[in-house]
Amino acid sequence: MTFDNWSVAMNIVKLTSAMLLAVALGSPAAIAVDTVATKGAPDLTAVRAKIRAKDFQSAILELNRMIDKGVQHADVYNLLGFSLRKTGDQAKALTFYRKALDFDADHKGAHEYLGELHVERGELARAQEHLAILERLCPQGCEERDDLARAIGAAQARTN
Repeated sequence: MTFDNWSVAMNIVKLTSAMLLAVALGSPAAIAVDTVATKGAPDLTAVRAKIRAKDFQSAILELNRMIDKGVQHADVYNLLGFSLRKTGDQAKALTFYRKALDFDADHKGAHEYLGELHVERGELARAQEHLAILERLCPQGCEERDDLARAIGAAQARTN
């Protein structure tokens, strides 16, 4: 093995080890509740932990406190929409997903979750619109695109 190949191999081992450690420690990057933190995002580790624990009411309170303090970021609005949707408040969730997209029109998590909201409402054509956006944003595939495609597929199977 040449020095260059050895160097590449060692970097792969280091990266794999770091990823496994992140998963074991519950790193935000290992959370399946939204896109990995985007540029300029506030620290949402505690909120994501509450969401993972399905403590949506506490997550909603914390996210609203952040907004009250002037925090304006797509990740905050997206997680607020997600938490509201999980408590059954689809109308408010829709508002916050749209607000997340106002801040970042290419926010993959917001497109996934908004698409899932449309699936829950039986609005499959609207969900497909968000899937098309995710296909543009993730031509090689991504978790958000795959999750929304699965939700749409499951809904279509139920109606057939």
